[in-house]
Amino acid sequence: MVEWEFLILLLTNGVLIGLMYALIALGFVLIYKATDAINFAQGEFVMFASLIVVFAILAFGAPLWLAIAVGVGGMIAFGFGLERVVLRPLIGRPVVAVIMATIGLAAMLRGIGPMLFGSGTQSLALPISDAPIIWGPLFISPIQMLGAGVSICFLAVFGWFFLKSRKGIAMRAVADNQQVAMAMGINVERYFALAWAMAGIVSALGGVVWGNMLGVDVQLALVGLKVFPVVILGGLDSIVGAIVGGIIVGVVENVAAGYLDPIVGGGTKDFAPYVLMILVLMFRPYGIFGKQIIERI
Repeated sequence: MVEWEFLILLLTNGVLIGLMYALIALGFVLIYKATDAINFAQGEFVMFASLIVVFAILAFGAPLWLAIAVGVGGMIAFGFGLERVVLRPLIGRPVVAVIMATIGLAAMLRGIGPMLFGSGTQSLALPISDAPIIWGPLFISPIQMLGAGVSICFLAVFGWFFLKSRKGIAMRAVADNQQVAMAMGINVERYFALAWAMAGIVSALGGVVWGNMLGVDVQLALVGLKVFPVVILGGLDSIVGAIVGGIIVGVVENVAAGYLDPIVGGGTKDFAPYVLMILVLMFRPYGIFGKQIIERI
C-alpha cells in the first residue's frame, strides 16, 4: 500500500469512529443543554444499556430487535426514575451538586451492573457481516458503517429538536436559568426528566454499537472517558460541536496509531486526543463551538 492510500485509509476509518464517538457525546450534550451540568456517568449508561440488551437475549431468548427495544425502554425508564428520585431534589442547587451526583451514580452502576448481569464479557452479535468492505484502498468495517449511519440520523434528529421544536427551546431555557424558567411557567422537572430519558435512548443505541465492537462488560464504561475530549473540543452545548469534535478525535487517534505507534511502540491513540484537547483549550476555553459565557462581577 502506497503512502497516500495508507493515509486515506486512516482518515476514513477515523471519521467513521469519530461519528460513533459523536453518538455517545450527544448524551453529554443533551444533559448539559438541559441541566447545565456534565453527566460523568455517561459511559456507565452505555455499559448498563448494553448489559440489559445482552441479558434480554441470553436469559429470555428475545430476538435482537426486541432486546434492543427492551434496552431503549429500560434506559428511558431509568432516566425518568433517576430524575425523579435523585436529581429532582437538586433543582436550584449549585451545578456541582448534580455533577457529584453523577459521579456517585457512575460508581454505583459499575458495581450494580456486574452484580445483576454477571461480570463476564458477553458478545453482542448484530446481523451484519464481519468481512470488511473493500473500496479501492479502503478497508471499512461494516459495524463502523452502521454506527456512523445511526449516529448521523440521531444527531440530525436531536439537532432539529433543539433548534426548531418548542420543547427543545424550552429545554435550552431551563439550562440557561432554572429559576427564570420556572418563573416563566416552564415545568423544569418535566424537562429534566425528558433530557435524562433522551440521554438513555442515546446510551442504548451507543451500547449496542460499541458492545458489538468491544464486547459487553464493565470495561465498556471506559468509552465515556474516550468521548470526554470530544465534548470538550466541540463545546459542551453544541450538537454540531459533538460531530466535529468526534471526527477530529477519531482522525487524530487513527493517524497517531498509524504513524507514531510503530516508532514509540504503541499507545499513542490513548493519550493523543487529550493532548489535542489541552492545546485547543489554551486558545478556546469553551471549545470550538461552545458558547462563551461572560459574567459581570
